[in-house]
Amino acid sequence: MKIYISADIEGVAGIAAWEEARKSSPNYPYFAEQMTKEVAAACEGATMAGATDIIVKDAHATAMNINPSKLSENIKIIRGWSGHPYKMIQGIDESFDAIVFVGYHSYGGSDQNPLAHTISSFVIDYMKLNGEYLSEFLLHSYLAVYLGIPIAFLSGDKGICEEAKKFDKNIVTVATNEGIGAASISIHPNMAVKLIKDGVKQALEGDLSKNKVELPKEFVLEIGYKCHGNAYRNSFYPGATRNSPKSILFKTDDYFEIMRVTSFVV
Repeated sequence: MKIYISADIEGVAGIAAWEEARKSSPNYPYFAEQMTKEVAAACEGATMAGATDIIVKDAHATAMNINPSKLSENIKIIRGWSGHPYKMIQGIDESFDAIVFVGYHSYGGSDQNPLAHTISSFVIDYMKLNGEYLSEFLLHSYLAVYLGIPIAFLSGDKGICEEAKKFDKNIVTVATNEGIGAASISIHPNMAVKLIKDGVKQALEGDLSKNKVELPKEFVLEIGYKCHGNAYRNSFYPGATRNSPKSILFKTDDYFEIMRVTSFVV
C-alpha cells in the first residue's frame, strides 16, 4: 500500500500563536518537535495498516521542519518547495492508495484557530471556491479527488475536522485543539500522538472505496487580498478579472488550473 502524508504545523496539539510556528522564535523548536511526533505517529499507524511505501511532504513555511530521523524507515520525505503547482502535496500521482493530512488548520477568515489562514497569512484575507471558504485542506483535497486518490484521515483544529467531515463523512479525523478567540484549547500532546496513530491505522484498514467525492463540473475561485495593489496586479493573470478593489475572480472547468493560478497570484 502506497500512502501520501502532507503535514502542516498550525494544527498540531497545543499551538496558539504565530511565533510558535516561525523558525525565528525561541518557541518554535518545541512545536517543530510536536509536528515531527504527530507525523511519526501517522507513519506508524500507516505501517501497522500495511503501508510499505510512504511519502511525507513537509508543508509548513520553509518546508524544513520535520526531523526525518524520527520517522519510520519506510518513508521518503519531500523537504523544501520545488515550485510545482501541487504545492503541499507535491509529488503525488494516481499511484497512491490514499492521502493523510496531519496538523492542518482552518481557512483564512475563520475564527476556529488563532492561526487560521489560507496559503499566506501576510497576503491573503480569504479565498473562496464556488462560494465556499477555501482552506488548504479543501484546495488539496479537490486535487486528490481530481487524481482519484481517497482522502483517508485528517488531524488538526476542531474547525478543519468539521470541514473534513462535511467534505466526506468517511474521513477519519482527530481534533487536537480548538480555537477560542486568540487562544486555543488543546488535548495533551501525547494523547494527540496516540489518537493520530490509531486513527490513521483505522482509516487505512477501512474500506477506502467509500471515500469518494464528486468533483464539481466547474470552479469559480475568488481571492480576497489584504492590499488592493495585489488585486490590481493579479487581475492581469490570464483568465482572471478584478471582482472588487481587493479581490479577483478566476473561472475554469479544469481543476489543475486552480492549482496553477494559486501558485502565481498568492
